[in-house]
Amino acid sequence: MTGTFGSWGKNIFLENIRGGALMTSYNIVAETNISTVVSEYIPEKTRRKEYQSEAELEQELIENLGSQGIPYLNIHNEKDLILNLREQLEKLNKYQFTDNEWNWFFSHVISNPNNGIREKTRLIQQDNIQTLNCEDGSIRNIRLIDKKNVQSNYVQVINQYEVEGTYKNRYDVTLLVNGLPMVHIELKRRGVAIREAFNQINRYQRDSFWADSGLYEYVQIFVISNGTNTKYYSNTTRDAHIKDMNKASNQSKQKTSNSFKFTSYWADAKNKTIPDLVDFTRTFFSKHTLLNVLTKYCVFTCDEILMVMRPYQIVATERILNRILITSNYHKEGTLEAGGYIWHTTGSGKTLTSFKTAQLATEFADVDKVLFVVDRKDLDYQTMKEYDKFQKGAANGNTSTRVLQRQLEDEQSRIIVTTIQKLSTFISKNKNHPVYQKHVVLIFDECHRSQFGEMHTRIIKNFKKYHIFGFTGTPIFAQNSIGGKNPNLKTTSQAFGERLHTYTIVDAINDDNVLPFRIDYINTMKKKEISDQKVQAIDTKKAIQDPQRIHDVVAYILEHFDQKTRRRGQSYEYKVLENVKEVAKNKRIKEQKKTHRLSGFNSIFAIESIPLLMRYYDEFKKQMETSRRDLTIATIFSFNPNEEQPESDGNLPDESMDTNGLDKPSRDFLEAAIDDYNKKFHTQYNTSSEEFQNYYKDLSLRMKNREIDILLVVNMFLTGFDATTLNTLWVDKNLRMHGLIQAFSRTNRILNSVKTYGNIVCFRDLEKETEEAIALFGDREADSVVLLKSFKDYYNGYTDEKGRYHKGYKELIEELTSQFSLTEGAPITDQDKKNFISLFGSILRARNILSSFDEFAGQEILSKFDFQDYQSSYLDIYNEYRPVHPIDKKEINDDIVFEIELIKQVEVNIDYILQLVAKYHDTNCKDKELLLSIQKSISSSPELRSKKDLIINFIERLNNSDTVAEEWKEYIKECRTEDLNQIIKEERLKLEETEHYMDVALKDGYFKSTGSQFDHILPPVSRFGGKRKVVKDRVAKKLNEYYDKYFDIL
Repeated sequence: MTGTFGSWGKNIFLENIRGGALMTSYNIVAETNISTVVSEYIPEKTRRKEYQSEAELEQELIENLGSQGIPYLNIHNEKDLILNLREQLEKLNKYQFTDNEWNWFFSHVISNPNNGIREKTRLIQQDNIQTLNCEDGSIRNIRLIDKKNVQSNYVQVINQYEVEGTYKNRYDVTLLVNGLPMVHIELKRRGVAIREAFNQINRYQRDSFWADSGLYEYVQIFVISNGTNTKYYSNTTRDAHIKDMNKASNQSKQKTSNSFKFTSYWADAKNKTIPDLVDFTRTFFSKHTLLNVLTKYCVFTCDEILMVMRPYQIVATERILNRILITSNYHKEGTLEAGGYIWHTTGSGKTLTSFKTAQLATEFADVDKVLFVVDRKDLDYQTMKEYDKFQKGAANGNTSTRVLQRQLEDEQSRIIVTTIQKLSTFISKNKNHPVYQKHVVLIFDECHRSQFGEMHTRIIKNFKKYHIFGFTGTPIFAQNSIGGKNPNLKTTSQAFGERLHTYTIVDAINDDNVLPFRIDYINTMKKKEISDQKVQAIDTKKAIQDPQRIHDVVAYILEHFDQKTRRRGQSYEYKVLENVKEVAKNKRIKEQKKTHRLSGFNSIFAIESIPLLMRYYDEFKKQMETSRRDLTIATIFSFNPNEEQPESDGNLPDESMDTNGLDKPSRDFLEAAIDDYNKKFHTQYNTSSEEFQNYYKDLSLRMKNREIDILLVVNMFLTGFDATTLNTLWVDKNLRMHGLIQAFSRTNRILNSVKTYGNIVCFRDLEKETEEAIALFGDREADSVVLLKSFKDYYNGYTDEKGRYHKGYKELIEELTSQFSLTEGAPITDQDKKNFISLFGSILRARNILSSFDEFAGQEILSKFDFQDYQSSYLDIYNEYRPVHPIDKKEINDDIVFEIELIKQVEVNIDYILQLVAKYHDTNCKDKELLLSIQKSISSSPELRSKKDLIINFIERLNNSDTVAEEWKEYIKECRTEDLNQIIKEERLKLEETEHYMDVALKDGYFKSTGSQFDHILPPVSRFGGKRKVVKDRVAKKLNEYYDKYFDIL
């Protein structure tokens, strides 16, 4: 091995990491097995037969760690922990602190009281080398962790560490790296839900991780296990989850990426999970793997989120780096053997993988440039944003070939993001540029498209010393090859070399990284039997564009829009970009995001052609005006000479920003549609080149904000566009192979527990094409994983591929009515309550899926009244087990999981209640059954319970002459003022400041009881003796109740 690749070359291996990817023509002298992720793991065959307590599980773990060279320390208190920390840092840095030096370094760097979890994470991930002014006048660099010589770090294990914060806690097992707690393991005995360990860590963070010197805030990774299942997650995942849970207690929260759902299993290089603690310990807790994950494969983003790379991402990264190293040593740069491609399915985090690969590749001293090459202008913009998330300034975006040339000539510019078009133009204008002779790594994003053109050939022809790698979610195989002008560039492997790693859509769904699809096939016309194919094609095209068919499709979408996009449910919190116009025009402007409440999701409508799209757009406007339906629709399309081709070859054309090639009717129509958009959002876009690109960016951002309800497209936005708020794709377009998977995958990004799948509604028969695409990009048995079951399966129950039986909705309802009859009252004992919560939660999850099936209407079994009664009991138990202030209640029942977010999807809202009130008013306020219905509806709603007295009092004051809607507005305005003035008077708050503060809270959908603005409304109170805290807590409680009462009520 040559020395030009720095320390990384010491840790590179030649066989295990590649899983058989070694080129047979090479004569390998020696190879070492030190991959971060084991190539293939064979689980431990010997299994314990007798009962194993939690203490025995803990002892077994410590013994196994010891056998792997991680020594046990008998440390149970902070004094001993600090003494050991000093000793380990002295060994690591080969320097002995004086007492004064240590006291200063510990108090100002390690235990600085101004540093929290994020600051301490930055110290480990980014600022791991700190400066010490020594007593002899010299200056020394002190490493907290050595990232260059990974094996120089010292790993130790302790257990039953005791600390006292709000409460006294004792932690299970902790791994120390150089004396600092960096990995914490929480155990539960076998048979206990692993989620209990997750909840236990949550309590520790809230109660004691910050206590004493706050050393446990240095923990980077948490591991939870019940022996049978073991998972890991980052410190900021846990920290953000706790902050979510500790916000206003009456405010229901959606599951976010900070919740238990986003904990991960470890796996081998073949994507086989390693769940058992014994096996997990042998792999993840091997010193080499653990230290590599901590030092190389964590990314601390500019948003201060610590992202721990998944096993498949690490394998892909190391296989690329290994390929660069080996082929460089054998002087194979500039050949197909020097590259390869990564097949990681859409939505699996290719941007993070490619970024870390590029970052580590630049650490090779022999590599001059790393070029990240995309094939669409919008992705250049999107990728810059993604790269900026991981590390500010890691990529220097270029807007012209001139800027690209300057970056290629600048030795300090190591990572460059550009488009294949700009790079091709640069090559055309610079036939003999010095960069062609430099050692360059090119990484192609979404290489299933960019690989086949002449530009790709031109690039590899001119660069001499290169490695070329491609990432794709849908490779081109022989089965779906599209040909092209170059007969040697038909498949991905022909263009980029051999496949280095695979992570399919089946793997991603099994790992909960993306969602499965639910597909409806809606028949819109009866096919005639015509023997002549040409006549049939003309006839079909005519039928597809028939005005009656277009009318019926639009009518179906409008009728089912709320159902498919879950608009009937209650709102959830989401960070919305507020300065869209500014960001769209300037990619470097700072994004301003604010938490808002959104209701449901949004959708894209994929249409066959521009003429058909134009008809659909007009029909939407017409029907929405007639029905007074207030949905925001938008459209975008551009000139593409190959618009009709994807139907035959399955390859969606590359997105183009060319509007000049459009015929006059199409461009005039697009201009008018953009004008509709301008009026809606107060913008000034048009079809000129620059403004059209800004329109594209603006539209992309508003789709992610969920400001657009239905976006009509032909090819644009069907590849590369990610929006977690998008859950439905309407399809009136022939799709095949990777084009189909790419388009469908726009819908399956994970957002919260309500979004359980991507909704696909096909107005063409694409069932065969879907099966073929899934078989190609998953496997032959992939349908059962990638696609949801049928309505009958979810309704009646089914047995899955592993032989496990899943109860159907019908059976669950039968259990509910037999075990918890409404005539016998609510569950009494704790065990009854737990059983009820578990059973009703299963019913809520089943209804959540079934509600999107048209067949479910009328087959709910339970009457609306009975369901509301059960739901009321569910909420009563929820409120019983949920503490008002989590920090005030020590014991929280961890083995109860409430599906409050799903309840919000079936609940009624204030508009529905007012409709009932209006009906009650029309009966001269005499229909007592209707009044009972109103009361039941309120009691069954988690959001309306806090408004119950308000609504009941309003009903009582109604008289026959009142107009309900107007009277309600006046009534709320009057009550709001009266209630707030009462609080202001009782607590001596500042009048104008308090009114403004609560107006903003109600408008934004978020009440916050921290920060200087909240402090500013409080009366003057002494900060000594704890009086101010008492007043602040009391005011926060009253204003929070006021917020819950009046939020979202008008």
